[in-house]
Amino acid sequence: MANFTDYTRNEETEVNSWIRFGLRLGVSAALHPFEYSKALIQIGYEPIAARPGKSMLGRPIMVLPNIFQYAGHIKRIDGFYGCYRGLAPKLAGAVLSMVVSERVAEKLDLAQREEKDESELTEEENYVQFKYNLKRDIVLTVSGIVVSHPFHVISLRMMAQFVGRETFYNSILGSIAEIWKTEGIRGFFSGLIPKLLCDVACLVLSSSTVFILNKYFIKDKVARQYNAGFTQFMFSSLLYPLQVVSTCSAISGSRLMAGQPPIMPEYSNWVDCWNDLQSRRELKRGSSLFWRSQVLQAPIIATSAFAPLPKLSRYQ
Repeated sequence: MANFTDYTRNEETEVNSWIRFGLRLGVSAALHPFEYSKALIQIGYEPIAARPGKSMLGRPIMVLPNIFQYAGHIKRIDGFYGCYRGLAPKLAGAVLSMVVSERVAEKLDLAQREEKDESELTEEENYVQFKYNLKRDIVLTVSGIVVSHPFHVISLRMMAQFVGRETFYNSILGSIAEIWKTEGIRGFFSGLIPKLLCDVACLVLSSSTVFILNKYFIKDKVARQYNAGFTQFMFSSLLYPLQVVSTCSAISGSRLMAGQPPIMPEYSNWVDCWNDLQSRRELKRGSSLFWRSQVLQAPIIATSAFAPLPKLSRYQ
């Protein structure tokens, strides 16, 4: 009878996890136009000209379109369904990631356990539970990213076609053939390393910080929930440049206009991409989605005693 009860409980837990996963997929699909806009911003594509404005401190700036205006521009060009370009491989990758990562965790004896409340555990038991959960989360994250990354690359390239209006990546099978023909197996894993570094580092840092803060400083349950959300947001913001590098690396090297000069330089690897974006101060592209601006560059004042050269305007 006990075995039957355990089996029923496990089955119930698995069903609930799939329901939660389905809800997350639904939310992800609904918000896809904004993810689409964010991806184009990350690769540096700005189809709407900036307009003059002022910052909160009264400093003159150039105001860029926010995420809603950007998504509206995509809709005006490609229509409603065009806003969901790249959604199919994104969802396929998410499902594959969910299934494979759980199987990998089970093979490594890291199946999901029923968590006990911290008040019921000793200090040592609490630490053991933390280590087990962190190890399981790392395995799930790494295996999920690796197995789904080819679909992530396909999704990004489908969206990046908006820049040059190409048709190389119109279907999942056609995209697989295009990448295999032009770049080989390596093309399916473009931008994988910075994505892994970003997600794994964010997981380890946020989980460890939350564990330490909850253990020594925060005792209130409500405060702990806010602490977890704030800590994850803080580290994801800190590691955001790796997301930009991963997105640019996934597009670079393809036949798309968005991945070739003059729009995007040719990168030999992701470190080269990082160095280039850092030199141009563009590692935070897309980090602010609602208030986007460019600071006006102050004119260079000559410090020599000679009169400055006259400015030449380009012929129209």
